[in-house]
Amino acid sequence: MTRSPGVRVRRVYDPAEEADGSRVLVDRIWPRGLSKDAAALDEWCKDVAPSTELRTWYGHDPARFEEFGRRYRAELRDEAHAAAAGHLGELARKGALTLLTATKDPGISAAAVLRDVLTHG
Repeated sequence: MTRSPGVRVRRVYDPAEEADGSRVLVDRIWPRGLSKDAAALDEWCKDVAPSTELRTWYGHDPARFEEFGRRYRAELRDEAHAAAAGHLGELARKGALTLLTATKDPGISAAAVLRDVLTHG
């Protein structure tokens, strides 16, 4: 996968900013209580999200984040995930890209792992 600079991670509930560039929701489930207009998305790329099994196992437990990241990176190598991640890489090469998540702590989210994959390989 080609490396892409300028990838940000933000909460989908935060207001859109001009610096966001392409705004892509990367969660498998639509954010609770958020209208499509309020989300101000360019895309919803649910195919790049971790499997339901992995997401459920992780449960956003900070103690499991490192292992979650390892397992999620492995999932990103399967055909469906790799195609979706490749699409996001293309968007990032064209300009700023913001990966959006409903997670309370985006720093320990799948979006953070995905940003690392897109920017560092």
